[in-house]
Amino acid sequence: MSILENEIIRHCSPTLAGMKTGNLFSYPFNDFSQLKNQLSDWNNSLNSRGVFLEILRVNACRALIYVYRKNRLHNDLSCPKVQTFLSQIGYPVDNLKSCLNFLSQRIQNSADFPHEIGLFLSYPFEDVQGFINHKGKNCKHIGCWKVYCNEQEKIKLFNKYKKCTTKYRQCLRNGSSIQHLTVAA
Repeated sequence: MSILENEIIRHCSPTLAGMKTGNLFSYPFNDFSQLKNQLSDWNNSLNSRGVFLEILRVNACRALIYVYRKNRLHNDLSCPKVQTFLSQIGYPVDNLKSCLNFLSQRIQNSADFPHEIGLFLSYPFEDVQGFINHKGKNCKHIGCWKVYCNEQEKIKLFNKYKKCTTKYRQCLRNGSSIQHLTVAA
C-alpha cells in the first residue's frame, strides 16, 4: 500500500464509508507533478463511486487534500441557511466548483483556516456558527470539531467515525483496497 493510500484511509474513512461529506488532510510531497498524477489516478478510480479528491492549498512541500462526496456536498451547500451564510462571505453558492475554488482561495490567503470550512466537512451549521460566535471558546465538547449544541448526539457520531476509521485501517492492512472499501453513492 502506498503512503497516500494509507493517509486517505487514516483521515477520510468516514467519507469513504458515506458517513461524512468530506475530510481534509495535509500530505507531504517531494514531486508535485507526481502527486497530481496520483490524485488523478485516485479520482479515476473513485469518482464513479461519488468520491473526489482535490488539492485546496500547496506550499513548498505539503498539499492540503480535500476528499469529498460531490452529491452530499451539493446537498449540504443547498441548505438555505448555509447558502445565505456563505453568500454573505462572497461564495458563489450557485456553482459547486466555484465554491470549492473560492474556499481554496480563502485557505491560501489566510493564516488560519476560514471557519466556514466546517460546512464542507459535515460539521453542523449550528456548531460552525457557535464556533464563530464564541471565537472558538466555550464549547460543550471537543471531538472532530468543537461542539456547541446536541453534545451527546455528537459524541455518539464521533465514536462512529472513530470506529469506522479503525475498521477501515484494519481492512486495508488485511489487503482490502480503497476502491473496495468506498461505498458507492
